[in-house]
Amino acid sequence: RRGRGRQQRAGGGGRAAKVTMRAGDEGNCIKLAVYGKGGIGKSTTSCNISVSLARRGKKVLQIGCDPKHDSTFTLTGFLIPTIIDTLQEKDYHYENVWPEDVIYKGYGGVDCVEAGGPPAGAGCGGYVVGETVKLLKELNAFYEYDVILFDVLGDVVCGGFAAPLNYADYCMIITDNGFDALFAANRIGASVREKSRTHPLRLAGLIGNRTSKRDLIDKFVQSCPMPVLEVLPLIEDIRVSRVKGKTLFEMAEKE
Repeated sequence: RRGRGRQQRAGGGGRAAKVTMRAGDEGNCIKLAVYGKGGIGKSTTSCNISVSLARRGKKVLQIGCDPKHDSTFTLTGFLIPTIIDTLQEKDYHYENVWPEDVIYKGYGGVDCVEAGGPPAGAGCGGYVVGETVKLLKELNAFYEYDVILFDVLGDVVCGGFAAPLNYADYCMIITDNGFDALFAANRIGASVREKSRTHPLRLAGLIGNRTSKRDLIDKFVQSCPMPVLEVLPLIEDIRVSRVKGKTLFEMAEKE
């Protein structure tokens, strides 16, 4: 199956373009899982991080791990088809799935994948993440990147939600200065500690988002020591970028 890592055509509309696969080494790939309370700004932050890394010469894959499949919207400009939907169309015959069926080229050269998920109230999101990783390995895509970023829905409430941590090297938590988001951050941190018992997973730190204050964040990290990577105020351009389906980098280019 490694022979299938040829130049691939990304279907669909929007800004999707050709996807070029290359030989790589899984040991050189950094895998980052982004977690945080629902609606805290994980996807917007993830997309901008992906572009910034791509601009530094890294080959980046962003994997959306949410049934809404909107993680990569600001990179591609549209809701790309999900891996789970593609597998269902192919009757789960992995040999009939090609990279261009599931990997879409987004803004800045970032490759984009949406895992998708089961219908609301049915199935397990963790199973879908596992199937996504399995397929990407079958396509040799897990060996093609310098950075793979998992953008994960909501809080860690079960093993299914924590599934991306099984494949990550680092976890980054998005929060604000409020109790609810920090409570979720505490649960995510506990999950990282639990997963780190079985493989070398580390907590990269917190990003404070949409807040001009950080008093509760500071109290939290005093009790649960971890790095604070950045604290971002409420920036109107960030909110607008999500609505427009563009990263901050693309918006800046068009101004």
